[in-house]
Amino acid sequence: MGGTVAGMAEPAAIEEVVRTRLRSLRHAQGLSLDEVAARANLSPSTISRVETGKRTIGLDVLVPLAGALGVGLEALLDVRDDDDVVIRPEAASRGGRTTWLLSRPSGNTLAIKMRLEPSEQAPRQQVHPGHDWFFVIEGRIRLLLGEREIMVETGQAAEFATMTPHATQAVDGPAELIMIFDRDGHRAHVHRDPTG
Repeated sequence: MGGTVAGMAEPAAIEEVVRTRLRSLRHAQGLSLDEVAARANLSPSTISRVETGKRTIGLDVLVPLAGALGVGLEALLDVRDDDDVVIRPEAASRGGRTTWLLSRPSGNTLAIKMRLEPSEQAPRQQVHPGHDWFFVIEGRIRLLLGEREIMVETGQAAEFATMTPHATQAVDGPAELIMIFDRDGHRAHVHRDPTG
């Protein structure tokens, strides 16, 4: 957010977020201004003025409104920046492969964007517990599954159990794909050196 100091938003921005949350919570619970007013011991016109920005939000109205809507003050006032939602991938390159982590490393399933450069050397097939899925954004991928060789074209996806020996290789030029791994699959593909 622009104009923030040490992660704190401007007071006007905080008020706007709180107003939106109050109005949204009231609508989501199907409550009228009169019903919230009765629960909060406030007048309906006060609540309307708070929601529309015609009245400053002070603790004298915020505390009773939070109680009337069944939420804590911290939920109404939480104005962290977007780092808890937005992931900003950074490229990591190794051996003709560039990867961008698209999900948080703490999850059970991980999403990765990968760019593979073509190579004359056949990739080494790997086996590990888990399940892999990938979608080819651009280029062509040769998927080696044991004795099978499968071409996966732009706009196509592949899904397979990873206890079958497997490897991927770009064909006729660079290829980009989105891959989804379980935790074991992530460790095998991203952290192991593809050259051996």
